Amino acid sequence: MAPAKDLDVDALIDDPDTRVVVCCGSGGVGKTTTAASLALRAAERGRQTVVLTIDPARRLAQALGLRELGNHPRQVTVDGFEPDGELWAMMLDMRRTFDDMVRRHAGPERAEQLLSNPFYQTISTSFSGTQEYMAMEKLGQLAATGDWDLIVVDTPPSRSALDFLDAPNRLSAALDGRMIRLLTGPARAGTWGLRKVMSAGLSMFAKAVSTILGGQLLADASAFMQAFDSTFGGFRERAAKTQELLRSAGTSFVVVAAPEADALREASYFVERLSEESMPLAGLVANRTHPVLADLTAYDALAAAESLEKGGANAPLAAAVLRLHADRVELARRETRLLERFTRAHPDVPVTRVPALATDVHDLAGLRDIGARLAGG
Repeated sequence: MAPAKDLDVDALIDDPDTRVVVCCGSGGVGKTTTAASLALRAAERGRQTVVLTIDPARRLAQALGLRELGNHPRQVTVDGFEPDGELWAMMLDMRRTFDDMVRRHAGPERAEQLLSNPFYQTISTSFSGTQEYMAMEKLGQLAATGDWDLIVVDTPPSRSALDFLDAPNRLSAALDGRMIRLLTGPARAGTWGLRKVMSAGLSMFAKAVSTILGGQLLADASAFMQAFDSTFGGFRERAAKTQELLRSAGTSFVVVAAPEADALREASYFVERLSEESMPLAGLVANRTHPVLADLTAYDALAAAESLEKGGANAPLAAAVLRLHADRVELARRETRLLERFTRAHPDVPVTRVPALATDVHDLAGLRDIGARLAGG
């Protein structure tokens, strides 16, 4: 089998036509660190860069030398950090982004009705897909300002990488769904309307819903939908514009995956989905790999360890290191086999490997090191 193509990270971030880089993948594969490292490297190579992260642990702020990140970009200015470009960073505040979007699409009075509504306060933080949708909304806002020539996006830590692409349609369908319309219709029509609906054969349904959700929630949902109806068009319009941005020639997706069966299977699904939707894919980052550090087979390492132990040599540390090396060789072989399976399925997808580090990244030097490894250094 032909070897996988190499992902040229520097060519990607140096290209002035590259305006947006989206780091995607399933949860826990290192997207946040990858996004921050790409942004740092791009800034040091002369780009005016902003990185948008969704990281509840706030590790990115610490790594960038900032006390905290907010919902608006902050420039990274740390002693000894003198990039040829600029680096800005922010962390998505899902609720605040949703609130800002409501204020933008509704008049002041209607916006206050929506923001104070208990039903809105629930869905703005708990509806499936809300975080992914708000990440896309914030991406659209950053792109619209024109303040940066490169935006690097860290997508939410979802179970599935596809959640990021599916979020706008899923959230729109939920807010415009038949169930919400059915729930809010009786209350919107008033008491007489509720009696008419019940008399039409929905009394058992309405009673069950009222028992489960409570009458007050139904009233709140009704008030929300009445106020939201006039802003829903703007909501959908923004989603459509951001989808167009994601399909544009200036956007590139970088899929991040650990060298594990589940993560690479998820990456494969995502690559196929990008192809189906004509979205530009830069390549795959195989993160936290375990390359072999010495030219010694597992068999020879185990044989040498047994020889030391049987020969009575007082070298327990040497024997332990040999056995650890044998384990490492087997792990590297398993990872290579999984990556080759991915490459067979997607021979045109460039790949770069980033080895696992002994410690977590906690400062600019660590991010810079990851950036160099992403670029093959």
